[in-house]
Amino acid sequence: MTLSSEVGRRRLPGVEARAGKFPGPSLIPALNAIQARLGWLPREELEELSRTMRRPLYEIEGLISFYPHYRTSPPAKVSVSVCHDLSCWLRSGDDRIAEVRARYGDDAEIELTEVSCLGRCDSAPALAVNEHPAPVSGLDALVTAARRDELAEATVTGRAEPWPNDPYPAGSTLSDRYASLRALLAGRMSAESVVATLEASGLRGMGGAGFPTGRKWGLVASTEPGSVKYAICNADESEPGTFKDRQILTDQPHLVIEGLLLGMAVVGAEQGWIFIRHEYGPEEQVLRAEIEALREAGVIGGNACGSGRRLDLDLFVSPGGYILGEETALLECMEGHRGEPRNKPPFPGNYGLHGRPTLINSVETFADVPVILQRGAGWWTDQGEGDSTGWKFFAVSGHVESPGVYCVPMGTTVRALIDLAGGVSGGARVGAVQPGGASSNFIGPDRLDLPLDFGTLAEAGTMLGSGALVVLAEGTDLLAAATNVLRFFRNESCGKCVPCRVGSTKAHEVLRGVLDSGSTVDDVRRDRILQLEETMRKTSICGLGQVALGPVVSVLGLNKGAAAARPQPRPEGSEEQPDR
Repeated sequence: MTLSSEVGRRRLPGVEARAGKFPGPSLIPALNAIQARLGWLPREELEELSRTMRRPLYEIEGLISFYPHYRTSPPAKVSVSVCHDLSCWLRSGDDRIAEVRARYGDDAEIELTEVSCLGRCDSAPALAVNEHPAPVSGLDALVTAARRDELAEATVTGRAEPWPNDPYPAGSTLSDRYASLRALLAGRMSAESVVATLEASGLRGMGGAGFPTGRKWGLVASTEPGSVKYAICNADESEPGTFKDRQILTDQPHLVIEGLLLGMAVVGAEQGWIFIRHEYGPEEQVLRAEIEALREAGVIGGNACGSGRRLDLDLFVSPGGYILGEETALLECMEGHRGEPRNKPPFPGNYGLHGRPTLINSVETFADVPVILQRGAGWWTDQGEGDSTGWKFFAVSGHVESPGVYCVPMGTTVRALIDLAGGVSGGARVGAVQPGGASSNFIGPDRLDLPLDFGTLAEAGTMLGSGALVVLAEGTDLLAAATNVLRFFRNESCGKCVPCRVGSTKAHEVLRGVLDSGSTVDDVRRDRILQLEETMRKTSICGLGQVALGPVVSVLGLNKGAAAARPQPRPEGSEEQPDR
């Protein structure tokens, strides 16, 4: 059965607006292929695609105009993309951008573009030359190589020792791994026992929403048993300060894929995808190599592990945009539409990709499943600090001596994690911290002993979010930092709903005016910001608009604003929640 054969089969309440959208296979992989081959999307190529696929040209133009990765004009010989978001801004990113402009701004062969987060915050200020990622210090060598057409393909080197959540020893091979999957497919473990173990472990979605993983798997498994279902790993982390999933994909592709395959087997899906951002080219190649090895070994395919069951995997490369991390926008993209979030309900577990029940979890969530199934729920719960359970990956960036990814017991304090990252740069004091990525509210230096967990951070008026801890040294202009974050959300708004699109723009204009004039946020401006925040929080469709002004409000010292995206309405009897 093809993906498109199910389109239009089911029309549940709440999806009527999608009835007029184009059926058929997604054009996005074809557009990605054209751009990879030519560097841009020439008009004649689009016309040929329209004829070949029997799709109207205006549909194709609508996609191209929405997704920022697509180009409609030939690129310069050397394209330099420099990040200007928070983690890079804190490491003198604006100064480095100015230096790059001074050095290369008049060079006809070079195109310089400021971009949103590249997911390389550990090497901030980060940049990419012809999509080859590097720190600013590596710019000149990459530019020279690009001019000579000698730019090698970027590669990554994995960690030598396994992370604490990896049940397989260093040096293990494919034949040693995928033990839980083999046991499930051989009948030595049941789908029901997998769900029960995950529920007992307390594992929650690590993409930001924190919905109980076992419960989600059980809900999707019980929805239309025996019908066509799908499973997706959301590897589209694009929020400033967030890069832990990138490291997990590099070091633990086997765990991410085993977790995804286990989810497929449990819920009854035969086809799964890893949806990965296009900036993660080196990590994409790691995943492709692992998937190909699994296919050659018979672990996946029409007779997965000799079980007679079909389990197959593919990658779907994002055409760009932070909004695609929202699960329903991701689904819209995979179906070949503009990546605009859907209204909920229905939730993806009931009505997901092409109207079929779809399991979606994050990279870290899937990566944690194999060790829980092998060592037991009790082992996992024992790994946390205090009342917390399990291990947690954090991306630490900003004003710290050793930015990077750290895997620590859930419940580790903010202070302990900063110390693990070498402390504040130059021995300075902490001025503020964003504990859960750009969408989390700032906390002050008086909260450094706060345990990092879902409940404790929520009680403190912020959130665990994407597991990205950004440290700001004492003396940092917090209003400027929050305005930098707001600029990101303004730029990344999909534009579907007016409150988010207009509200983020108006708020940024107000704050930018304050910063540029050297004035302060007076009562009039403060009230204006609060009005905009309340409107966006209460009326925006998805979490982007609901939390966009939360960080600003938190640095203004006001006890208002969203600490997290509001709970989604759900039909009676359904407990499913979104998981970014």
